[in-house]
Amino acid sequence: MHTVLTIAGSDSSGGAGIQADIKTMTAHGVYAMSAITALTAQNTTGVSDILNVEPEFLAKELDSVFTDIYPEAVKIGMLSNANIMAVVAMKLVEYRAKNIVLDPVMVATSGAKLVEIESSKFMVNELFPLADVITPNIPEAEAITGKSIDDFEDMTEAALIIYGSIKEMKKDMACAMRENGAEDYMYVRDTAVLIKGGHSVCDANDILVYNDKVVVIEGERIDNPNTHGTGCTLSSAIASNLAMGHDVETSVRNAKKYISNALRANLNLGTGSGPLNHMVDIK
Repeated sequence: MHTVLTIAGSDSSGGAGIQADIKTMTAHGVYAMSAITALTAQNTTGVSDILNVEPEFLAKELDSVFTDIYPEAVKIGMLSNANIMAVVAMKLVEYRAKNIVLDPVMVATSGAKLVEIESSKFMVNELFPLADVITPNIPEAEAITGKSIDDFEDMTEAALIIYGSIKEMKKDMACAMRENGAEDYMYVRDTAVLIKGGHSVCDANDILVYNDKVVVIEGERIDNPNTHGTGCTLSSAIASNLAMGHDVETSVRNAKKYISNALRANLNLGTGSGPLNHMVDIK
C-alpha cells in the first residue's frame, strides 16, 4: 500500500486539516499518517482558537513517521509560525522527503487568518523551494506576489512570477549546498505552481505551471456553497496521486475530478460553509 503523510493542523469539525486529509487519502486507497502542527477550535462558521504544537514535539512526530513507515508523498498544510516551519523544513531535508505538496494555508475558507503574517516570508523563502507542488488560492497568490488578481491573465502572470521566483531560489540554494559539500537534491527538482481559480476569477479553472510550461486545468462550476476544506482536500488528493506514481499534471487533473465529485454530492452539514463529502466514491 502506498503511504502519504500529512503535516497540518487539526480541525475539530472534521471538514478541513488533518481530518480532511486522512479522509481524502483513505478515499484514494493510500495509507495516511499525520504530524499535527496545531489544534484548532473551529466549525463551519469559523475558527475560535488555535493552540500550536511545540516545535520540539513536532520534530518527534516527524522522526517517528520517517524512521518507521516512510511516506511516498508529503502534504503540508497549516504551519502557523516560523518556528514550526523551520522544524518541518529541517526534517524534510534530513529525511530526503519526496513528492512534497505544499498548500500555503494563510486564510481559512471562513476568512479567519491561520498564519502569523511575519511567518509568510519564511514559508516562501524556506519551504517553497523544497516543494514539488505548491497550491495557493487567489488571495494567497496575491499575498505572495503583491499583485491583484482579477482575471485569467492575472492568474497566469502570478503563477509565472511565483514559478520563476522559486526557480531562482532553488538555483541559489543548490549552488550554496554544493559549495559547502552538501547534497543539493532537494533543490534540483522542479516546483510546480498550481493557482486555484474560483467562481469570481477564471470560474472553476486552475492554472498549472511546471517544467516551464503553462497548462489550464479546466474545472466544472458546481453550485455548492459548502466549500470548507477544499484546499486541504485538493492538496491531499494531489499528494495521494503522486504517491501512486502519477506525474504532476495527471495528479492535479485526477485531484480536480475527485474534488468536483465531492462538491457535487451536495453534503449539507453545519450552519456555515459546510464540508465536502470526502467519501463520495466509496460505496
